[in-house]
Amino acid sequence: MGNLVTDKVGKNTLDVIGEAYQFNKWMFKTILPFSKGKILEIGSGLGNISTFFLENKNEIFLTDLRVEYCTLLQDKFESKPNLLGVDQLNLIHPDFDKVYDNHLEKYDTVFALNVIEHIRNDNLAISNCKKLLKNNGHLIILVPSYQKLYNRFDEELGHFRRYTQKSLLELFLKNHFSVVHKQYFNLIGIAGWYISGSLMKKESIPSNQMKAYDKMVPVWQVLDKLVQNKIGLSTIIIGRK
Repeated sequence: MGNLVTDKVGKNTLDVIGEAYQFNKWMFKTILPFSKGKILEIGSGLGNISTFFLENKNEIFLTDLRVEYCTLLQDKFESKPNLLGVDQLNLIHPDFDKVYDNHLEKYDTVFALNVIEHIRNDNLAISNCKKLLKNNGHLIILVPSYQKLYNRFDEELGHFRRYTQKSLLELFLKNHFSVVHKQYFNLIGIAGWYISGSLMKKESIPSNQMKAYDKMVPVWQVLDKLVQNKIGLSTIIIGRK
């Protein structure tokens, strides 16, 4: 996955999405009803979603694979009293149980947004997520939808695959989760992803496109309700341990 120097496309994407306040708030509000107790975020990046949880006074521990992001998160949020800490975390570390012993069975909620698609062994990733949860804890996973949409964006971001509810659900069931909720998210995003990434072959999400999209988020939310979240650029599943 690299560091901030070799991860230029990923960093640029996080910066662009970070400017989309309404979009990030929409994603936050979508998972908030299933987020309880002590929370662990996997792949916090630049803190685009972390910000909302901290402002909402949730107790949350932030993690990322990259040390550089962890340093940034610590500097950005160290004054927040409800920040439980910041740590580097590799979800498929070969000695996961030993290295992250202090995190095992500690959290009521674990969430990973746009993380699992970066990991070749996604089953191991879900299995290790489960180890971090207390009994009856919630695992919230959001991933990109539909392999047919796989394009230049996915390649540049280091995605191994895209998912459907069915394929993501299989991972949850394989790891013996009870499914609490499942849905698609962001219908209109499909058009932008396809046009910019598949037709125009762009390497990253254009900033001006994201800003224009963000202004219309209230409309996009209505569209999602109209299709009852049965189609969307992202797939979300919440499971109970």
